[in-house]
Parts: sequence; structure tokens; C-alpha cells
Amino acid sequence: MAKSLLIISRQAPWSGPGAREALDIVLAGGAFDLPIGLLFLDDGVFQLAARQNAKALQQKDLSANLQALPMFGVDELFACGESLAQRGLDPHALALEEARVLASADITALIDHYDQVITL
Repeated sequence: MAKSLLIISRQAPWSGPGAREALDIVLAGGAFDLPIGLLFLDDGVFQLAARQNAKALQQKDLSANLQALPMFGVDELFACGESLAQRGLDPHALALEEARVLASADITALIDHYDQVITL
């Protein structure tokens, strides 16, 4: 059986290549039926903000990649509730409705659930 993998995405979509790289890893893992999860933590929760204008920042829009996750069989999507609150994001108005909002105490258990963890 394949080992499970959790990707923790901690970068905002416009702060560098980390957000895109995290999504690329998750999409590739999903394409190969790898048991994979994605946790948005810290500034990574900004990827879930609705109505972003990437063109204004001369960046590539990641929303299409996010919307493709379920099509690639990636349905283990999580967001840190504390990170959302600290950044003023409404957990009920996320661009990726499939993301399950977790309390900080539950994140440790989530990480322990996976065989391997990559943080970007």
C-alpha cells in the first residue's frame, strides 16, 4: 500500500513559488492515486480567499488549480481555523468549499495520521 502524504502549504499565493509548488505536488500525487492531503496553514490560507485578482499583482492565478483538486481525487483538504481568523478570512466564504476547517489542537492529530509530511 502506498504511503500517505500530507502537504502543508504555508505561503500566500503571491509571496513566491511555494504555493504553486505545493499545489503541483498535490495534483501529481492525486493523478497517481497517492493517498494525499493538503493543509493550508499560516499565510497559506490566503490561497482560499475568494475573488483574488492575480493580474493586479502580475501573478498567475491559482484558483483553477484549487478547483481541480477534487477532479484529481484529492478530497482531503484542510484549513487552520486560527490562521483564517488571524487573517480576517471567513471560513464560510472560502473559494474552496471542500476544505474542512480545523482547530489548532486537531492539526497535530492530522499530521500524525499521515506517513510523510512536506511543508512548503
